[in-house]
Amino acid sequence: MTQILPAKDMAQAAQAFEANALGELFQPMFDTVDTSDGLFGGGIGESTFRPMLTHAIAEAVAAHGGLGLAAPVMQQMLRMQETVKSQ
Repeated sequence: MTQILPAKDMAQAAQAFEANALGELFQPMFDTVDTSDGLFGGGIGESTFRPMLTHAIAEAVAAHGGLGLAAPVMQQMLRMQETVKSQ
């Protein structure tokens, strides 16, 4: 049986989806930045923590409006939920 989610949970899921999409878009950008010349750049520490930084930046961008993906994703989730309710 399909569970009906409250609108608040769907909004959080839509925002998380946008953050993940943004993270996938940001990752190649950060992978091409050469930071080895900087004072604190390069090394195993940076390569270990860079994905976490990229994810945190993507979450911050999504929380402040992002690319506008969350709204249409939520609308689709609402439409899908209405379809389930009517069956």
